Amino acid sequence: MTATTISARGETLSFPDGFVWGAATAAYQVEGATREGGRGVSIWDTFSRTPGRVAGGHTGDVACDHYHRHADDVRMMAELGLGAYRFSVAWPRVQPSGSGPVNAAGLDFYDRLVNELLAADITPYVTLYHWDLPQELEDRGGWTDRDTAHRFADYARAVHDRLGDRVGTWMTINEPWVAAFLGYGIGAHAPGRASAAEAFRASHHLLLAHGLGARVLRDAGAREIALTLNLAPVMTPGQVSDPDLVPSAADAEAVNRVDCLLNRQFLDPVLRGEYPEPVLAIVDRIAGLGHVLDGDLETINQPIDLLGINYYTPCVVRSEPGEPANAAYPGTEDVMFSGAHAPTTAMGWPIVPTGLSRLLVRLSRDFPEVGLIVTENGAAFDDVVTGDRVHDTDRTAFFDNHLRAAHEAIEAGVDLRGFLAWSLMDNFEWAEGYHKRFGIVHVDFETQRRLPKDSALWYREVIRRNGLRRERARRPTLEAVAARAGVSRSTVSRVINGESMVSDEFREIVMKAVAELGYVPNSAARSLVTRRTDTVALVVSDVSDGSHAGDSLFSATVRSTVRELEEAGKHVTLMLADTPRSRQRVEQYVTSGHVDGVVLVSAHGADTLPGALAGTSVPAVLLGRPAVATRTPYVDVDNAGGAAAAVRHLLDRGRSRIAAISGPPDVTAAQERLRGYRETLREAGHRLIVAVGDLTHASGAEAMRRLLRDDPGLDAVFAAGDLMALGALRVLHESGRRVPDDVAVVGFDDIEAACYAVPPLTTVRGLRAEQARAAVRLLLRHLDGGPVSSATLPTELVIRQST
Repeated sequence: MTATTISARGETLSFPDGFVWGAATAAYQVEGATREGGRGVSIWDTFSRTPGRVAGGHTGDVACDHYHRHADDVRMMAELGLGAYRFSVAWPRVQPSGSGPVNAAGLDFYDRLVNELLAADITPYVTLYHWDLPQELEDRGGWTDRDTAHRFADYARAVHDRLGDRVGTWMTINEPWVAAFLGYGIGAHAPGRASAAEAFRASHHLLLAHGLGARVLRDAGAREIALTLNLAPVMTPGQVSDPDLVPSAADAEAVNRVDCLLNRQFLDPVLRGEYPEPVLAIVDRIAGLGHVLDGDLETINQPIDLLGINYYTPCVVRSEPGEPANAAYPGTEDVMFSGAHAPTTAMGWPIVPTGLSRLLVRLSRDFPEVGLIVTENGAAFDDVVTGDRVHDTDRTAFFDNHLRAAHEAIEAGVDLRGFLAWSLMDNFEWAEGYHKRFGIVHVDFETQRRLPKDSALWYREVIRRNGLRRERARRPTLEAVAARAGVSRSTVSRVINGESMVSDEFREIVMKAVAELGYVPNSAARSLVTRRTDTVALVVSDVSDGSHAGDSLFSATVRSTVRELEEAGKHVTLMLADTPRSRQRVEQYVTSGHVDGVVLVSAHGADTLPGALAGTSVPAVLLGRPAVATRTPYVDVDNAGGAAAAVRHLLDRGRSRIAAISGPPDVTAAQERLRGYRETLREAGHRLIVAVGDLTHASGAEAMRRLLRDDPGLDAVFAAGDLMALGALRVLHESGRRVPDDVAVVGFDDIEAACYAVPPLTTVRGLRAEQARAAVRLLLRHLDGGPVSSATLPTELVIRQST
């Protein structure tokens, strides 16, 4: 089927006839049964069972138990109207050691799954490799050894021999960039190696495996062959909102270099039979070119029928002389990865739907001979189960906006043939464990109960219509609930406000309508019977001093707080209080009755605003403990306890000369972390070694230089913030110190960059979403006149390779 340009029909933005609608999963993320049916050990089994590698110590041992529940899952897919299911075959389930005899019991499972799908009129899309390399192959070199590519071809032949009579579409490798550069380059994914040279060798061998596998599949009669890549448009910050903006020469060079490393390093060999010159220059400098043999590019350049596109967010960069290379992108010296200024998902990824249409148009222009299919697109959000519903309006909006972008690309002539939502179910989200949920179906991992979210029900309607409603979906209104229940608006408002004058019968009718529509109460519902504004001010203080530069967790805290307040039916007014004048303006606004309560996010304990708010009659809660005692309750993490756990970990590793890089004295959290360090070392009878930073990368680097100069024999460093720890790592590398052999490093906060450091950074994680949740619960209790008290939440030590 070739997509043809179509127009909106009536109220629907229609997609081409025959457009494929489906969802996707991956074997290790959903199957479970890792020790059943003769399955061998994969690198993800080993990686996830290694302490500190995966959040919460989670593994895929059970996951969604799809291995045992696949028949029920297929019935659920059919009920949602899916036309296609993209799943991956677990290589160690088919060949436990990665080579040699085929495990018939393993193939039996996929045989049953394919038959179930076909019986339900769902087309199977098979991915042969989604990162679960058999451990025995890794022990022999893994993807840095070219023999692994030949073993992949043997494996592809074995799977096709069993399923090829019923499976038409075969996808060879999923996201080779991730497998190579996160798995071998920075160690954030399995197998956990951290070598730029090995990453480039692995990348080439993954492409070679694709070529060898595609040749085998074609010779065996496969109807459709595809490669799936994680692709993203690369742009400057200004181009995010203005794609026609012409960047400076330096920015244009940065964009081109990163585009070559992220996109063209894979597109050009597969579709043109050559590597881009900038990639060859970087690979030659870092790894040499001895692993690229004569004939390799001809093998890689096998004809393919489809290009699978996994799109989540754009890559935003600019020129920044002096910036060290991003460890995940070797060869990007003098390039700043700045990120887009846009709303983000729970992963911290900016949401830019227009990036998808730009990407599709570019691919169609550069490679017009290849059909395109979106093989992954979706988002993680902090879902809340309410009764038998999950009202994930953010995810529905995400899909709606990205499908509109896809429709726009089709209108521009792009041959887009299908869309596969990521993912069918909440599952094991790799290094994030079970903390991040991408599914359109909620999974209770304790009971394995499946619950389609509102996004799944919305997607079912999209599939039924083969398109989107011309007008964007709107959140249910008070009037809609009243109409559904057949009552007045004021009756709905009284039920929502818990007034006793409404009969039980009408209360049940109204609450049923609320549940069916996924209605979230707002001020319109409450103002009919209460004088409350139902607005909460989220006041962010101390944002202009640079202490939060690059701190994704600070933005995550703000984002989580907003989400929790909105889930509680509150309007949120975001206010900045980073100057004396703006603080005065906040005080006046709050005391003038515009808001019911305040959540204050403040970095510095010396902030005067908590004391000022305590003197008003407006309930307030602080995120972070103030330096001076106040009547205002606060929610904080156990900074001292987290630091103590980090130092005890270093002591347990045999370290004795442990230095600390402390934060500024007016930052309460930093000083609490320093206290935990001091008390633990004093108890152990060791000397204190302290340097002061200002929570930035540069200050951590400077503090590390001072420490090495004053005490060259130190063997460990605890930094009161991850940015300072990353600065310390850079200086240790520059000075020739090996981490952790010579010097171990521990940070605090677990910002996103911590797991991408070289080596990945051991750090202390404060559960920011839980902190936000606790603060909102505390404020709601305060608003209802209940007793309130401050809360200190525990932290978690995340052990990675830097120790």
